[in-house]
Amino acid sequence: MNTSMNESISECFVQKTFTFESYDGTLTVHIPEVLHPQYGMYVWPCAVVLAQYVWTAREKLQHKAVLELGSGVSLPGVVAAKCGAQVILSDSAELPHCLNNCKHSCEVNGLAGVPVVGLTWGQVAPELLSLPPVDVILGSDVFYEPEDFEDVLVTVSILLKQNPCGQFWTTYQERSTDWSVETLLHKWNLQCTDVPLETFHANRNDLAGSTLPGNHTIQMMIVTAKG
Repeated sequence: MNTSMNESISECFVQKTFTFESYDGTLTVHIPEVLHPQYGMYVWPCAVVLAQYVWTAREKLQHKAVLELGSGVSLPGVVAAKCGAQVILSDSAELPHCLNNCKHSCEVNGLAGVPVVGLTWGQVAPELLSLPPVDVILGSDVFYEPEDFEDVLVTVSILLKQNPCGQFWTTYQERSTDWSVETLLHKWNLQCTDVPLETFHANRNDLAGSTLPGNHTIQMMIVTAKG
């Protein structure tokens, strides 16, 4: 990427603030969005919903190893790190601007030393195989393009084979009734449990102080390896 492109992107950063609240605490995180049309690095509703689930599960995540796939703006991963998890952020090895944005999100939230790794879905690369043990995998809106569904689950399947007790926490938006991952889950020896949004207070339009809705088109599931 040339210098002029870097400068034009830096001028398009907009920082958004999200505040997660409960009876026993509050967490505020700042997420830089890249508004350059070539990149579209925005905070989508699925990321806010998954971050809310991470926030409600914060006690069990302390000192756990967490890997976020397709991190982009990294909201769920940043929340996990702020809640005491040992986090690794990742995005496609073929998209260096996404990896740079992960690093920027860490910087603005005072998270020094959070590793950022290039992982391309569906590729059995050394970077994937050499990851340390992982307890929880995060992925918001990774089921966006149907042609990517199997690549995502291949990567998840490999990680859960390496970490049999691990879980994949993912949120996705229903964009078509024709899209389904059930057959692919079966193919890769995976199973899922749906998590209703109301069970973690994510079914409201002002979630974390944002104007992004946690509404009926967003679903959450936890994927695990079949025994």
